[in-house]
Amino acid sequence: MIQGQVVCVTGSARRVGRAIALAFAAAGANVVIHHHASDEDALQTAADAKALGVEALIVKGNLANPDEVAVMFEQIHATFGRLDVMVNSAANYYRNHLLDISYEEWQTVLGVNLTGPFLCTQHAARLMPDGGCIINIGDNGGLRPWKSRPHHSVSKAGLLMLTKVSAASLGERNIRVNCIIPGPVLIPDGEPDRAWDNLAQSLPLKRTGTPTDVAQACLFLATNDFITGAILNVDGGEAIR
Repeated sequence: MIQGQVVCVTGSARRVGRAIALAFAAAGANVVIHHHASDEDALQTAADAKALGVEALIVKGNLANPDEVAVMFEQIHATFGRLDVMVNSAANYYRNHLLDISYEEWQTVLGVNLTGPFLCTQHAARLMPDGGCIINIGDNGGLRPWKSRPHHSVSKAGLLMLTKVSAASLGERNIRVNCIIPGPVLIPDGEPDRAWDNLAQSLPLKRTGTPTDVAQACLFLATNDFITGAILNVDGGEAIR
């Protein structure tokens, strides 16, 4: 049952993270809205969650910074005293050629996309004394190399292994850890409509999805207590095309 649980979703001020947070709120969960630099959007998402009759806490922090992550979870503990579901949704999406990636850019991408989920997994697990659920949001870049986003691909491939290692390590604490791999569910900023339509036609289902598809998958994984270490594709068949 989701009713009355406490759910934290990173990167939930906007886009897919927002859809996930509001889906849990609609199911009766109190939600923690995390963001790094989207103050107004976070306030709107929190207001929309509260309108559904639940509590909403906003936390702000750079997920690559362990001190800021620690403060976030101190706020969660002070407000709710526990956590039931942790969704690691926040990610950056840098594009660059492998030979042009600076050390700083490499660290920025892996810091948010991989170190952040690792830190959140540690902190979340400590707030789940009676068990819980952690859901990582990956993408198909972790399954096959994206030449235009090499550091992103590496970070998301690492997230898949983090999922499996965490599931193996935390099972004895009754904490389940799974990963969702969304496909094209939200048109990227600046993407031409024609390119998006062409992508849809290349999929086995001949259509793109929506953030709601990802949110529904999160609800499924949060409520099925015999799934852990799983990688769930929500991609319209993109991985097999």
